[in-house]
Amino acid sequence: DSTSVDAPVPDYAGALAQSRIDVRPAVTPMGTSSSNGVSFAWFFDANSRTVHVCRAGQNPGAPLDCRAATTLP
Repeated sequence: DSTSVDAPVPDYAGALAQSRIDVRPAVTPMGTSSSNGVSFAWFFDANSRTVHVCRAGQNPGAPLDCRAATTLP
């Protein structure tokens, strides 16, 4: 003797077909500079009002350092 249960099944395919993706750049490039083989680039994050600076060394395999940041008033 078996018992069956009828339960509604959610329509995930319909939800996925209607989804929209809004893609925006996370930061806006502000400028670059270079001196003695060291390059800098500045970026602005409008959501957090933060300016980030990234530094690249002169060696081809040198890592990119983007730890410096400041929040604008």
